Amino acid sequence: MDHELRAEYIDGRAAADPLAEVKVWHVVRQEASTAMCGRELESAAEVRSADDWGTPDVPICHSCGALYLREQP
Repeated sequence: MDHELRAEYIDGRAAADPLAEVKVWHVVRQEASTAMCGRELESAAEVRSADDWGTPDVPICHSCGALYLREQP
């Protein structure tokens, strides 16, 4: 199954807000807006490759990370 990372922003800001800063990255199944932890994310939120999972400067939702690992071979 293909996954990607989708941003959640600090203070609930919208992706279009120029002051939006990423709070945490959630793992979603490709092109979805519901994170594996169940959080609904903005469909316009920034997306990164799941290959960035585990990179020191990419904070990942703990719950999403655990569920993601269970789906990996």
